[in-house]
Amino acid sequence: MNAEGRIRDHLRFLYGETAGDAAYQELRKRMDVARPRIVALRPAGLGERDALVITYGDQVRESNMRPLRMLGEFCVKHLDGIVTGIHILPFYPYTSDDGFSVVDYKSVDPALGHWTDVAHIGHRFRPMFDAVINHISRQSAWFQAYLRGEKPSTDYFIECDPKTDLSRVVRPRALPLLTPVATARGTKHVWTTFSDDQIDLNFRNPQVLLEVLDVLLSYAAHGAEFLRLDAIAYLWKEPGTSCIHLPQTHRIIQLIRAVFDVVAPHVMLITETNVPHADNVSYFGDGTNEAQLVYNFALPPLVLHAIHIGNATALTRWAAGLSLPSDRVTFFNFLASHDGIGLNPARGILPDAEINAMVERVRAHGGLVSYKNNPDGSHSPYELNVNYFNALSDPRSGEPLEPQVDRFMAAQAIMLSLVGMPGIYFHSLFGSRGWPEGVKETGRNRTINRQKLERAALERELAEPASLRSRMFRSYARLLQARAGNAAFNPYAPQRVIECGDAVFAVLRVSLDGQHRVLCLHNVSNRPQKVALDFDRLFGTLPMSLHDLNTRERIGLSPPGAIELRSYQVAWLTNED
Repeated sequence: MNAEGRIRDHLRFLYGETAGDAAYQELRKRMDVARPRIVALRPAGLGERDALVITYGDQVRESNMRPLRMLGEFCVKHLDGIVTGIHILPFYPYTSDDGFSVVDYKSVDPALGHWTDVAHIGHRFRPMFDAVINHISRQSAWFQAYLRGEKPSTDYFIECDPKTDLSRVVRPRALPLLTPVATARGTKHVWTTFSDDQIDLNFRNPQVLLEVLDVLLSYAAHGAEFLRLDAIAYLWKEPGTSCIHLPQTHRIIQLIRAVFDVVAPHVMLITETNVPHADNVSYFGDGTNEAQLVYNFALPPLVLHAIHIGNATALTRWAAGLSLPSDRVTFFNFLASHDGIGLNPARGILPDAEINAMVERVRAHGGLVSYKNNPDGSHSPYELNVNYFNALSDPRSGEPLEPQVDRFMAAQAIMLSLVGMPGIYFHSLFGSRGWPEGVKETGRNRTINRQKLERAALERELAEPASLRSRMFRSYARLLQARAGNAAFNPYAPQRVIECGDAVFAVLRVSLDGQHRVLCLHNVSNRPQKVALDFDRLFGTLPMSLHDLNTRERIGLSPPGAIELRSYQVAWLTNED
């Protein structure tokens, strides 16, 4: 079945034959309008050079300059040739949640800049836009029209009798699921998965889906090359079910994919589903029909756990079992983001006792913990709210800076070595610590890792070689450039996870043509480790020495077949010059 046929089929599945066919005809008109406005600036696909920075539009500030323009200038100066893409977190007008309660999907927040500023960034970097389509701000025109009782918005949101049994609904927050609102038709209870300012959209209404698809097509017209489908797992609601990962949700993602396969095949979908790993990877679909990339949510807690205890056994076992449904999809690997470190993806991989121990270590390092509601009425830890650098090193310990940087970079190198495309949070790349003062200002745990920076101060620190920011950025840039220079790190190239001692995480990457091999060794402990491997089988011949892509040094094998790793040392080894 061709893409057009798949589009019709998905709409019929969601809405029945008559309504589905009517929606199809309307969608075709919208696609025809959008098609000539969408221009691909770059070839489709991903390569080893591709890596994205995750940042707010006003992450770097300077007086008398629009923040998005400032961000573009800063990134061109510091990141050109180091990363290829920028994920600009929601830059639309909003009312809460630092951008994720959108008032107007099709506008740029005037406090940040204009569409021309976004286009300016897109000329040098591949942009990722957020598609916050599960919910919309209560101050949006759609919801205000709903409150006034105006068609068609009266059917854009989900009304539910509070007496309805919703005990099976999976909750990502410890907040009420239904919110009472005063409307022209009396008090109604509307569905609010995340907060009372984020009103869930009613995708049972085909008009809502058409409006959302129109928004996504407009993002492509504004240059988006990646669409991050925020909180997409909760999209379709069906009382009496878990309301997460429902078949209708997967069909909507398949529909979006089919639409973009026709109109903008260079645009890639990335699903954001902070859930256990098996559920998370289901958003690849069959490897051709859903997301091209899926956030690798289990990676952040598993790497944190490995370095906390100096033992990579659980990480190694999990990574050895990673698989992809086709050679056309891959992971979006990350460790830190604007959110915290999700714990749900680690459940079933780590015992509860070890997850709880990780929670307590983060608390001891000054971090915070967010909770979710369980169906039985209890609460459980959902997310660690902490800067990833602080999660690994207690900021109050008095430990020298060097081992803290080495420890952090060992974690980042693990992420960069794995199959997939890396996403790097701005604060990780530029050596930030946590911001507890921000939490006091906002009362929100996630603010601890969302500090905005003044450009002049940031530039001064980057110019000081001994500063944390300068050391971290230089170390990170070196790793990214090493990764970009070897085809073994292609996001689709195969990997083989190797067991070589509890304290070392090892992965062999092999280029798609089989011509390049890189053995990535990461000591997750504070003790030296000796690694003995069958190097002739790994590289096809027994080398007398290997070249470390990270340090650009020759590493001798002494005795033959063994390598000594310092505490937290990273060694990316190749037998090529």
